Amino acid sequence: MSSGDLTYRAAGVDLDAAERAKRAIGPMLDATRDANTLSELGAFGGLYALPPGVDAPVLVASADGVGTKLKVAFAAGLHDTVGQDLVNHCVNDVLVQGARPLFFLDYLATGKIEDGVVPEIVSGVARACRENGCALLGGETAEMPDFYARGEYDLAGFVVGMAERDRLIDGTRVEPGDRLLALPASGLHTNGFTLARRVVFERMGLQPDDPFPGEGATVADVLLRVHRSYLSAVAPLLDGGRVKAMAHVTGGGIEGNLPRALPAGTGARIDCRSWPIPNVFQVLAEGGGVKKREMFRVFNMGVGMILVASPDDANDLLAVLGEGAWALGQVTSTPGVELEAL
Repeated sequence: MSSGDLTYRAAGVDLDAAERAKRAIGPMLDATRDANTLSELGAFGGLYALPPGVDAPVLVASADGVGTKLKVAFAAGLHDTVGQDLVNHCVNDVLVQGARPLFFLDYLATGKIEDGVVPEIVSGVARACRENGCALLGGETAEMPDFYARGEYDLAGFVVGMAERDRLIDGTRVEPGDRLLALPASGLHTNGFTLARRVVFERMGLQPDDPFPGEGATVADVLLRVHRSYLSAVAPLLDGGRVKAMAHVTGGGIEGNLPRALPAGTGARIDCRSWPIPNVFQVLAEGGGVKKREMFRVFNMGVGMILVASPDDANDLLAVLGEGAWALGQVTSTPGVELEAL
Protein backbone atom coordinates (compact mmCIF):
# COMPACT_ATOMS: atom_id res chain seq x y z
CA MET A 1 0.00 0.00 0.00
CA SER A 2 1.38 3.42 -0.95
CA SER A 3 2.05 6.00 1.73
CA GLY A 4 1.60 9.74 1.73
CA ASP A 5 -1.26 12.18 1.88
CA LEU A 6 -4.39 11.25 -0.03
CA THR A 7 -6.22 14.05 -1.85
CA TYR A 8 -9.69 14.38 -3.30
CA ARG A 9 -8.12 14.67 -6.76
CA ALA A 10 -6.16 11.46 -6.29
CA ALA A 11 -9.42 9.78 -5.26
CA GLY A 12 -10.96 10.87 -8.56
CA VAL A 13 -12.64 14.25 -7.96
CA ASP A 14 -10.94 17.35 -9.39
CA LEU A 15 -12.26 20.46 -7.63
CA ASP A 16 -10.11 22.70 -9.85
CA ALA A 17 -11.73 21.28 -12.98
CA ALA A 18 -15.14 21.88 -11.43
CA GLU A 19 -14.22 25.51 -10.75
CA ARG A 20 -12.99 25.98 -14.33
CA ALA A 21 -16.25 24.56 -15.64
CA LYS A 22 -18.24 26.88 -13.39
CA ARG A 23 -16.36 29.92 -14.68
CA ALA A 24 -16.94 28.81 -18.27
CA ILE A 25 -20.69 28.43 -17.90
CA GLY A 26 -21.24 31.67 -15.98
CA PRO A 27 -21.62 33.84 -19.11
CA MET A 28 -24.06 31.31 -20.56
CA LEU A 29 -26.36 31.65 -17.56
CA ASP A 30 -26.03 35.42 -17.66
CA ALA A 31 -27.21 35.44 -21.28
CA THR A 32 -30.53 33.88 -20.23
CA ARG A 33 -31.28 36.35 -17.41
CA ASP A 34 -34.41 38.47 -17.60
CA ALA A 35 -36.01 41.20 -15.51
CA ASN A 36 -37.37 38.63 -13.04
CA THR A 37 -34.05 36.89 -12.39
CA LEU A 38 -32.89 38.01 -8.93
CA SER A 39 -29.98 35.71 -8.09
CA GLU A 40 -26.44 35.36 -9.39
CA LEU A 41 -24.42 32.27 -10.24
CA GLY A 42 -23.10 30.69 -7.05
CA ALA A 43 -26.11 31.35 -4.84
CA PHE A 44 -27.36 28.34 -2.90
CA GLY A 45 -30.83 28.86 -4.36
CA GLY A 46 -32.01 30.55 -7.51
CA LEU A 47 -34.33 33.51 -7.07
CA TYR A 48 -37.03 34.38 -9.58
CA ALA A 49 -39.90 36.87 -9.19
CA LEU A 50 -43.32 36.03 -10.60
CA PRO A 51 -44.03 38.26 -13.59
CA PRO A 52 -46.62 40.98 -12.94
CA GLY A 53 -49.99 41.24 -14.64
CA VAL A 54 -51.29 37.76 -13.81
CA ASP A 55 -54.41 37.71 -11.65
CA ALA A 56 -54.32 34.09 -10.46
CA PRO A 57 -50.93 32.59 -11.35
CA VAL A 58 -50.49 28.83 -11.30
CA LEU A 59 -46.99 27.38 -11.40
CA VAL A 60 -46.57 24.33 -13.61
CA ALA A 61 -43.44 22.23 -13.12
CA SER A 62 -41.88 19.26 -14.87
CA ALA A 63 -38.68 17.22 -14.69
CA ASP A 64 -37.12 14.90 -17.23
CA GLY A 65 -33.89 13.51 -18.63
CA VAL A 66 -32.40 12.77 -22.04
CA GLY A 67 -32.25 9.00 -21.59
CA THR A 68 -30.04 6.72 -23.66
CA LYS A 69 -29.86 9.25 -26.46
CA LEU A 70 -26.82 10.30 -24.43
CA LYS A 71 -25.10 7.08 -25.54
CA VAL A 72 -25.19 8.38 -29.12
CA ALA A 73 -23.69 11.68 -27.98
CA PHE A 74 -20.89 9.79 -26.18
CA ALA A 75 -20.13 7.68 -29.26
CA ALA A 76 -20.18 10.67 -31.61
CA GLY A 77 -18.33 13.06 -29.29
CA LEU A 78 -21.09 15.63 -29.82
CA HIS A 79 -22.43 17.22 -26.65
CA ASP A 80 -24.01 20.56 -27.59
CA THR A 81 -27.44 19.27 -28.66
CA VAL A 82 -28.50 17.10 -25.72
CA GLY A 83 -28.99 20.17 -23.54
CA GLN A 84 -31.41 21.54 -26.12
CA ASP A 85 -33.25 18.21 -26.08
CA LEU A 86 -33.59 18.43 -22.33
CA VAL A 87 -34.97 21.97 -22.19
CA ASN A 88 -37.34 21.55 -25.14
CA HIS A 89 -38.77 18.30 -23.78
CA CYS A 90 -39.50 19.89 -20.41
CA VAL A 91 -40.94 23.05 -21.99
CA ASN A 92 -43.32 20.94 -24.09
CA ASP A 93 -44.48 19.09 -21.00
CA VAL A 94 -45.67 22.26 -19.27
CA LEU A 95 -46.90 23.77 -22.52
CA VAL A 96 -49.60 21.10 -22.85
CA GLN A 97 -51.24 22.54 -19.74
CA GLY A 98 -51.14 26.05 -21.11
CA ALA A 99 -48.02 27.24 -19.30
CA ARG A 100 -45.19 29.35 -20.63
CA PRO A 101 -41.76 28.56 -19.11
CA LEU A 102 -40.27 30.91 -16.54
CA PHE A 103 -37.00 29.31 -15.50
CA PHE A 104 -34.97 26.12 -15.80
CA LEU A 105 -32.52 24.17 -13.62
CA ASP A 106 -30.19 21.44 -14.81
CA TYR A 107 -28.37 18.57 -13.13
CA LEU A 108 -25.27 17.07 -14.72
CA ALA A 109 -23.52 14.07 -13.18
CA THR A 110 -20.33 12.69 -14.68
CA GLY A 111 -17.48 10.33 -13.94
CA LYS A 112 -14.85 13.00 -14.61
CA ILE A 113 -15.27 16.66 -15.46
CA GLU A 114 -13.53 16.91 -18.82
CA ASP A 115 -12.35 20.39 -19.81
CA GLY A 116 -14.60 21.65 -22.58
CA VAL A 117 -17.30 18.99 -22.34
CA VAL A 118 -19.34 20.49 -19.49
CA PRO A 119 -19.45 23.94 -21.12
CA GLU A 120 -20.45 22.28 -24.41
CA ILE A 121 -23.36 20.52 -22.72
CA VAL A 122 -24.47 23.63 -20.85
CA SER A 123 -24.21 25.72 -24.01
CA GLY A 124 -27.05 23.64 -25.44
CA VAL A 125 -29.12 24.11 -22.29
CA ALA A 126 -28.55 27.87 -22.38
CA ARG A 127 -29.28 28.11 -26.11
CA ALA A 128 -32.64 26.38 -25.70
CA CYS A 129 -33.48 28.52 -22.66
CA ARG A 130 -32.90 31.66 -24.72
CA GLU A 131 -34.97 30.29 -27.60
CA ASN A 132 -37.83 29.43 -25.23
CA GLY A 133 -37.64 32.72 -23.36
CA CYS A 134 -36.84 31.23 -19.96
CA ALA A 135 -33.99 31.90 -17.55
CA LEU A 136 -31.37 29.26 -16.81
CA LEU A 137 -31.55 29.94 -13.10
CA GLY A 138 -28.90 27.51 -11.93
CA GLY A 139 -28.07 23.86 -11.62
CA GLU A 140 -25.59 21.33 -10.29
CA THR A 141 -22.58 19.56 -11.74
CA ALA A 142 -21.47 16.48 -9.82
CA GLU A 143 -18.25 14.53 -10.40
CA MET A 144 -18.73 10.91 -9.30
CA PRO A 145 -15.92 8.69 -10.62
CA ASP A 146 -17.13 5.64 -8.72
CA PHE A 147 -20.58 5.89 -10.27
CA TYR A 148 -20.09 6.83 -13.94
CA ALA A 149 -17.55 5.54 -16.44
CA ARG A 150 -15.05 8.06 -17.75
CA GLY A 151 -16.50 9.93 -20.72
CA GLU A 152 -20.09 9.30 -19.66
CA TYR A 153 -22.61 11.49 -17.87
CA ASP A 154 -26.29 11.81 -17.09
CA LEU A 155 -28.32 14.93 -17.65
CA ALA A 156 -31.64 15.92 -16.10
CA GLY A 157 -33.61 19.13 -15.96
CA PHE A 158 -36.44 20.90 -14.18
CA VAL A 159 -38.65 23.60 -15.64
CA VAL A 160 -41.14 25.88 -13.91
CA GLY A 161 -43.75 27.65 -16.00
CA MET A 162 -46.81 29.75 -15.28
CA ALA A 163 -50.38 30.03 -16.49
CA GLU A 164 -53.49 31.94 -15.50
CA ARG A 165 -55.68 29.64 -13.45
CA ASP A 166 -58.72 30.17 -15.66
CA ARG A 167 -56.64 29.47 -18.78
CA LEU A 168 -55.19 26.13 -17.73
CA ILE A 169 -55.63 23.45 -20.37
CA ASP A 170 -56.79 20.29 -18.62
CA GLY A 171 -58.92 18.41 -21.16
CA THR A 172 -62.14 18.66 -19.18
CA ARG A 173 -63.95 20.36 -22.08
CA VAL A 174 -63.06 17.65 -24.58
CA GLU A 175 -65.99 15.74 -26.05
CA PRO A 176 -66.56 13.12 -28.75
CA GLY A 177 -66.41 14.63 -32.21
CA ASP A 178 -63.62 17.07 -31.36
CA ARG A 179 -60.81 17.17 -33.87
CA LEU A 180 -57.19 16.14 -33.37
CA LEU A 181 -54.54 18.37 -34.92
CA ALA A 182 -50.90 17.32 -35.21
CA LEU A 183 -47.54 19.05 -35.37
CA PRO A 184 -44.58 17.12 -36.81
CA ALA A 185 -41.68 15.79 -34.80
CA SER A 186 -38.12 16.67 -35.79
CA GLY A 187 -36.95 13.08 -35.43
CA LEU A 188 -36.85 10.52 -32.63
CA HIS A 189 -36.84 13.37 -30.07
CA THR A 190 -35.66 11.77 -26.79
CA ASN A 191 -37.49 8.45 -26.71
CA GLY A 192 -36.96 4.94 -27.99
CA PHE A 193 -33.18 5.11 -28.17
CA THR A 194 -32.56 1.79 -26.45
CA LEU A 195 -34.31 0.10 -29.38
CA ALA A 196 -32.99 2.54 -32.00
CA ARG A 197 -29.37 2.02 -30.93
CA ARG A 198 -29.81 -1.75 -30.98
CA VAL A 199 -31.11 -1.57 -34.54
CA VAL A 200 -28.63 0.95 -35.93
CA PHE A 201 -25.40 -0.09 -34.24
CA GLU A 202 -25.93 -3.83 -33.74
CA ARG A 203 -28.39 -5.09 -36.37
CA MET A 204 -27.34 -2.69 -39.15
CA GLY A 205 -23.69 -2.44 -38.08
CA LEU A 206 -23.48 1.31 -38.65
CA GLN A 207 -21.12 3.74 -36.93
CA PRO A 208 -21.86 7.33 -35.90
CA ASP A 209 -19.97 8.82 -38.88
CA ASP A 210 -21.55 6.51 -41.47
CA PRO A 211 -24.22 7.89 -43.84
CA PHE A 212 -27.73 7.20 -42.59
CA PRO A 213 -29.74 5.35 -45.29
CA GLY A 214 -32.01 7.67 -47.24
CA GLU A 215 -30.65 10.82 -45.58
CA GLY A 216 -28.04 13.36 -46.59
CA ALA A 217 -26.58 13.19 -43.10
CA THR A 218 -24.58 10.90 -40.84
CA VAL A 219 -26.01 8.43 -38.36
CA ALA A 220 -25.04 10.75 -35.51
CA ASP A 221 -26.66 13.77 -37.16
CA VAL A 222 -29.93 11.93 -37.72
CA LEU A 223 -30.14 10.33 -34.28
CA LEU A 224 -29.08 13.52 -32.49
CA ARG A 225 -31.58 15.81 -34.22
CA VAL A 226 -32.83 18.19 -31.56
CA HIS A 227 -36.12 17.46 -29.84
CA ARG A 228 -38.38 20.20 -31.15
CA SER A 229 -39.95 22.84 -28.90
CA TYR A 230 -43.57 23.61 -29.81
CA LEU A 231 -43.79 26.80 -27.76
CA SER A 232 -43.46 29.27 -30.64
CA ALA A 233 -46.06 27.42 -32.72
CA VAL A 234 -48.61 26.95 -29.95
CA ALA A 235 -48.15 30.11 -27.85
CA PRO A 236 -50.43 32.26 -30.08
CA LEU A 237 -53.28 29.84 -29.30
CA LEU A 238 -52.92 29.68 -25.51
CA ASP A 239 -55.08 32.65 -24.58
CA GLY A 240 -58.01 32.08 -26.91
CA GLY A 241 -59.60 29.14 -25.11
CA ARG A 242 -59.96 27.22 -28.36
CA VAL A 243 -57.39 24.55 -27.53
CA LYS A 244 -59.18 22.06 -25.29
CA ALA A 245 -56.29 19.68 -24.66
CA MET A 246 -52.77 18.88 -25.81
CA ALA A 247 -50.57 15.81 -25.72
CA HIS A 248 -46.79 15.77 -26.03
CA VAL A 249 -45.94 12.51 -27.80
CA THR A 250 -43.00 11.04 -25.90
CA GLY A 251 -42.22 7.52 -24.63
CA GLY A 252 -45.11 5.20 -25.45
CA GLY A 253 -45.99 6.96 -28.68
CA ILE A 254 -49.44 8.26 -29.57
CA GLU A 255 -51.23 5.40 -27.82
CA GLY A 256 -49.36 5.99 -24.56
CA ASN A 257 -49.66 9.77 -24.41
CA LEU A 258 -52.86 10.98 -26.06
CA PRO A 259 -55.17 9.27 -23.48
CA ARG A 260 -53.42 11.28 -20.74
CA ALA A 261 -54.96 14.43 -22.21
CA LEU A 262 -58.51 13.09 -22.64
CA PRO A 263 -61.29 12.86 -20.04
CA ALA A 264 -62.63 9.52 -18.81
CA GLY A 265 -65.03 7.83 -21.20
CA THR A 266 -63.40 9.19 -24.34
CA GLY A 267 -60.81 7.91 -26.77
CA ALA A 268 -59.42 8.76 -30.17
CA ARG A 269 -59.37 7.58 -33.76
CA ILE A 270 -56.12 8.31 -35.59
CA ASP A 271 -55.93 8.23 -39.39
CA CYS A 272 -52.49 6.75 -40.01
CA ARG A 273 -52.79 7.70 -43.69
CA SER A 274 -52.90 11.41 -42.83
CA TRP A 275 -49.11 11.84 -42.75
CA PRO A 276 -46.06 10.23 -44.37
CA ILE A 277 -43.96 8.22 -41.92
CA PRO A 278 -40.51 9.89 -41.84
CA ASN A 279 -37.60 7.99 -43.33
CA VAL A 280 -35.79 7.46 -40.01
CA PHE A 281 -38.65 5.32 -38.68
CA GLN A 282 -38.93 3.34 -41.90
CA VAL A 283 -35.21 2.56 -41.74
CA LEU A 284 -35.46 1.46 -38.11
CA ALA A 285 -38.44 -0.79 -38.87
CA GLU A 286 -36.78 -2.44 -41.86
CA GLY A 287 -33.27 -2.59 -40.40
CA GLY A 288 -34.41 -4.15 -37.15
CA GLY A 289 -37.35 -6.20 -38.36
CA VAL A 290 -39.57 -4.22 -35.98
CA LYS A 291 -43.29 -4.66 -36.61
CA LYS A 292 -45.37 -1.58 -37.32
CA ARG A 293 -47.47 -2.00 -34.18
CA GLU A 294 -44.30 -2.07 -32.05
CA MET A 295 -42.92 0.98 -33.85
CA PHE A 296 -46.04 2.94 -32.93
CA ARG A 297 -45.81 1.76 -29.31
CA VAL A 298 -42.20 2.93 -28.95
CA PHE A 299 -41.68 5.96 -31.20
CA ASN A 300 -43.54 9.17 -32.04
CA MET A 301 -43.54 8.12 -35.74
CA GLY A 302 -43.38 11.74 -36.83
CA VAL A 303 -46.13 13.13 -34.57
CA GLY A 304 -44.63 15.39 -31.92
CA MET A 305 -47.59 17.28 -30.48
CA ILE A 306 -51.37 16.77 -30.68
CA LEU A 307 -53.96 19.50 -30.06
CA VAL A 308 -57.68 18.96 -29.48
CA ALA A 309 -60.22 21.50 -30.73
CA SER A 310 -63.90 21.69 -31.62
CA PRO A 311 -64.85 21.01 -35.28
CA ASP A 312 -65.78 24.69 -35.68
CA ASP A 313 -62.29 25.84 -34.62
CA ALA A 314 -60.12 23.16 -36.21
CA ASN A 315 -59.50 24.79 -39.60
CA ASP A 316 -58.74 28.19 -38.09
CA LEU A 317 -56.25 26.64 -35.68
CA LEU A 318 -54.56 24.72 -38.48
CA ALA A 319 -54.12 28.01 -40.33
CA VAL A 320 -52.51 29.63 -37.27
CA LEU A 321 -50.25 26.63 -36.68
CA GLY A 322 -49.04 26.98 -40.24
CA GLU A 323 -47.35 24.74 -42.73
CA GLY A 324 -46.64 21.27 -41.40
CA ALA A 325 -49.72 20.97 -39.16
CA TRP A 326 -52.42 18.57 -40.24
CA ALA A 327 -55.74 16.98 -39.26
CA LEU A 328 -54.86 13.73 -37.47
CA GLY A 329 -58.22 12.29 -36.40
CA GLN A 330 -60.97 12.84 -33.90
CA VAL A 331 -62.12 12.16 -30.35
CA THR A 332 -64.50 9.23 -29.88
CA SER A 333 -66.72 7.90 -27.12
CA THR A 334 -64.73 4.66 -26.97
CA PRO A 335 -61.78 4.69 -24.53
CA GLY A 336 -58.40 3.94 -26.02
CA VAL A 337 -56.67 4.90 -29.25
CA GLU A 338 -57.67 3.31 -32.55
CA LEU A 339 -54.98 3.49 -35.21
CA GLU A 340 -56.85 3.34 -38.50
CA ALA A 341 -55.09 1.87 -41.56
CA LEU A 342 -52.07 0.84 -39.51
